[in-house]
Amino acid sequence: MPDKHFDVCGIGNAIVDVFSHCEEEFLTRMSLTKGAMMLVDPKRSGELYDAMGPAVEVSGGAAANTIAGIASLGGTAAYIGKVGNDQLGGIFRHDIRAAGVHFETASVASDTPTARSMIFVTPDAERTMNTYLGACVELTPDDVDPQVIQHAKVTYLEGYLWDPPLAKQAFLKAADLAHQAGRQIALTLSDSFCVIRYLKEFQDLVREHVDILFANEGEIKALWETDNYEEAVQITRGACDLAALTRSEKGSLIVTPETVVEVPAWPVPRIVDLTGAGDLFAAGFLYGYTQGRNHADCGRIGSLAAGEVISHYGARPETPLSELLLQSV
Repeated sequence: MPDKHFDVCGIGNAIVDVFSHCEEEFLTRMSLTKGAMMLVDPKRSGELYDAMGPAVEVSGGAAANTIAGIASLGGTAAYIGKVGNDQLGGIFRHDIRAAGVHFETASVASDTPTARSMIFVTPDAERTMNTYLGACVELTPDDVDPQVIQHAKVTYLEGYLWDPPLAKQAFLKAADLAHQAGRQIALTLSDSFCVIRYLKEFQDLVREHVDILFANEGEIKALWETDNYEEAVQITRGACDLAALTRSEKGSLIVTPETVVEVPAWPVPRIVDLTGAGDLFAAGFLYGYTQGRNHADCGRIGSLAAGEVISHYGARPETPLSELLLQSV
């Protein structure tokens, strides 16, 4: 790798999203939990693909969406994630490099296909995700390039990585490398079901390894085992140095042990698809953070990026966010 410095390096599940419209009745008929991300096996993945209507394929994956957003804002970004030697893997590799992201992770040596997520979008713009992890489970600590981690101001990890055992080890290796180099670790909790699956481990992670935490309302309440949002906020303030807590149309709270900053949601004329809203909020926030902006500005840039991505299908920006930023913040 050339001697290059990055604002943010993301490590995550490299996934191609397959989007389709559906009615509420379809979710019921297919026994899907609305708004959740469920892991599925190849057989179930095939059943859902066969049952879905006309579909659009777009590169996704939570951390990859965030990293693409940072590049769109004008930041320097790198990504580590595993794809297969197949058509979807080629799509993913092309898309993230075309976004200006440094991506050199080797494809899997096996025949395991690239991960894909069947995403069903209901008329209220809510998305229900069914993910076959495929090649993602073959991400190992060997894929974590020490030079990339040590040259990134922040390494951003997604909670979904906690599902595959070897990826979990890769996650911890990255955290150690970053902290040894005086760098920071950011974590997105990803999904409340993911938090519940690994509750104690996630609580320990946040307290011991994470410098910057991202979570939505459901995830932060799940993490601290409370139904009271204000209580969850107070626990968070005592558990990590900085957290950005999103609340959809209510905007976000940026919290530290000393301060709480409220940031309004960005006005969006028409919400089309909520996929990627949290990912792009994190992109905007981390871009601002690595450029030395104050917490309120970081939150506003996050809101801007989230507002752009929910105005169309797919979880990657369609309008260069750097242009929107110049016009707006």
